[in-house]
Amino acid sequence: MDASAWIEKGWAIVLDQGPVVLWALVTLVVGLWIVGLVARLLRKAFERGKVEPGLRNFLGSLVSTILKVMVLIAVAGKLGIQTTSFVAILGAAGLAVGLALQGSLANFAGGVLVLLFKPYKVGDFIDAQGVSGTVKEIQVFNTVITTPDNKTIIVPNGAISNGIITNISTQPTRRVDMTFGIGYSDDIQKTKEVLRQLVEADERVLKDPAPVIVCSALADSSVNFAVRAWCNSGDYWGIFFDMQEKVKEAFDANGISIPFPQRDIHVYNETK
Repeated sequence: MDASAWIEKGWAIVLDQGPVVLWALVTLVVGLWIVGLVARLLRKAFERGKVEPGLRNFLGSLVSTILKVMVLIAVAGKLGIQTTSFVAILGAAGLAVGLALQGSLANFAGGVLVLLFKPYKVGDFIDAQGVSGTVKEIQVFNTVITTPDNKTIIVPNGAISNGIITNISTQPTRRVDMTFGIGYSDDIQKTKEVLRQLVEADERVLKDPAPVIVCSALADSSVNFAVRAWCNSGDYWGIFFDMQEKVKEAFDANGISIPFPQRDIHVYNETK
């Protein structure tokens, strides 16, 4: 076959396949442009929604990759390549990966929910999954918590998002609940007055809502008083611990007893 025949054959192929290739190139260019546009719009939406940077980058990359794969499949279809089996292979591979990583995917989904709906944020003191501490970091798969005794605990987001979360830092004020017991022979009104003076003398206790001091129970060996005082969240433990010491000292000074478990032993000397 001479050169002219090769040129004629090549030209025939170009005329036959040229529109298909051109249309595939147009699909590729336009598809990638749309992917870039969607990625930019998604990034701006995340920024307006104040989504965490880590989650923002991860979701942006994930969506961009998925859209690019879809564009390539569409281009392959335009070129006449059978994509049915290719899509089936991708689906089977995705199912296998999903089953193998179902625990990690559950943690990822939990991390997305936490970062989107923000039941807590870095710096909050929370109680979740039997762990209490300050949130130091919210990762895509885990939440890092530091306990009051400075232990670092990593809690999977899948478990934490499906359980009960107590966020102690949400409200600016908290109520300090304390219970103090006295003996049955002690003066109730005198005890209430002593407790009232102690609470009112502490400047950290808020005036509104007003503190509540009531006789809460007639227990087996004590008359119990419930003391309810409101304070700023940061003063909670300071008031709680200080009040234990002050109440003991005030009760001793005023002759008010604090019952404690006792056992009487009777010894009988039997002579035979």
